[in-house]
Amino acid sequence: MWAVYALCSAFFAALTSILAKVGIEGVNSNLATAVRTAVVLVMAWLVVFVTGAEGGVWNIGRKSWLFLVLSGLATGASWLFYFKALQIGEASKVIPVDKFSVVLGILMAFVFLHEAVTAKTLIGGALIAIGTFVLIL
Repeated sequence: MWAVYALCSAFFAALTSILAKVGIEGVNSNLATAVRTAVVLVMAWLVVFVTGAEGGVWNIGRKSWLFLVLSGLATGASWLFYFKALQIGEASKVIPVDKFSVVLGILMAFVFLHEAVTAKTLIGGALIAIGTFVLIL
């Protein structure tokens, strides 16, 4: 089931990029990121309330709070850089280069989470890395 969710994520991430590229025309990239973030914030809290998960906020531990906040800061930085790149670059180049995060995420999962290194993961990551560098050069 995780693959279905991941494919849905990929579809909406692609759609997000195209919609953002059209919407960012003539708009400051930081302002555009703030507008997008506000919409995501409202949507996320709506889902929390619709699913009845709001009570769980009191059960989040300190370590989880710390890492969720750090993750949010990393997401914010990513979105700010992404929107600036999207504003000044071609979407067909910015989008796949942004997905180099997949390779970096794989490497960080190996180093920090001690996940198993498999041939399939290494080959897939290498192909993504090669594709990224072909687009950059």
